[in-house]
Amino acid sequence: MKLKIAGISALAAIVAVATLAAGCSSSSSKSSNTLRIGLEAPITGSLAELGQGMLNGAKQAATYVNENGGVGGKKIEIVAIDDKGDVDAGVTAANAAVKSGLDAVVGPYNSGVGLKTLPIYTAAGLVPLRLTSSDATAGMGFTLQPMTSQIAPVATDALVKQLKASSVALIVDSTTDYTKSAAQAMTASLGKAGIKITATESITPGATSYADTVTKILATNPSAVYVITYFPEAGLIAQAMLASNTAAKCLADYGAYDNGYITAAGIPAAQKCPVVGVPAPSDFPNSASLVAAYTKQFNAAPGSWSPYTYDSVLVLADAIGRAGGTSGAALKTALAATSGWKGWTGTVAFEATTGNRIPAPVTVNTVTTGGVFQVDPAWITATGFTY
Repeated sequence: MKLKIAGISALAAIVAVATLAAGCSSSSSKSSNTLRIGLEAPITGSLAELGQGMLNGAKQAATYVNENGGVGGKKIEIVAIDDKGDVDAGVTAANAAVKSGLDAVVGPYNSGVGLKTLPIYTAAGLVPLRLTSSDATAGMGFTLQPMTSQIAPVATDALVKQLKASSVALIVDSTTDYTKSAAQAMTASLGKAGIKITATESITPGATSYADTVTKILATNPSAVYVITYFPEAGLIAQAMLASNTAAKCLADYGAYDNGYITAAGIPAAQKCPVVGVPAPSDFPNSASLVAAYTKQFNAAPGSWSPYTYDSVLVLADAIGRAGGTSGAALKTALAATSGWKGWTGTVAFEATTGNRIPAPVTVNTVTTGGVFQVDPAWITATGFTY
């Protein structure tokens, strides 16, 4: 894939920098011939399937850059930072990674973890390419991911324009910052659209079944149920919705968007409960070669967030080249000036004050009979969305 940045080759922009300034970094122990980019994600734990896909996407990007001259002759090394999706584990892992020496960082994914680990990175002079979506993390570095305030209007359009919902019940994981903020945003967005919320029921992650919760909220007679949890719980809720034989529609929130959702739900249940997310890896234009390269390198299909960590590493490499090094101030300026950059996930530009991506590529995805996400063409027709 030939990436374009403001009309020039991304590869040319990366390798054209003959010498990088030493810059500001978190440690002097690293090799002068290597750029150490941390990838913070839940690499183990209940969200490990998601985290492994993120790590592999970053490694795929590093392979691409390294095989084409590196960044000013420097090779990229991806440093795995396993936060396990847990705040305490994340803080420990982030501090250890900073101490070992980092030039840049991609991640984390979980917003609650990011509220604690992102300040660790910024205090060390790093500029994170975060993958958090809670609006509370806006301004802590930059992101290619959609934010809560960008997701809620899309979910509301899906419920109202496509599913024709006149009333909605919410099932919410009340234990994480992202899901709590998403619930607040959806409550406001649905209210603005004139949609009645028949019930808001909280769940705690880790249960083996949520059938009782589904029975309870269906008793309030909603025309649709919106599930605001991560994918392990959303999959079980989708199973319970299918087993109930309810006429109520089902839609899962962005937090559930990952291949692990299909695994947890099973294909029949996942097909009955689409997910708000982003275009699937193979849905992006000109993505076939990247999907093939990922599959060849890792002997597996790309994860839902693999394209985002892939592009995050390449955006960082490009910005480091334009900044002439990894100095935090210079890198932040270079990232804020990013315009017309095109990668796996499409065109990238950032809002200077928040570091948020504009526009954000939020979609509704259905599951095929083969167990693969695809952008829902009926939703596109209903909303007129393009990407």
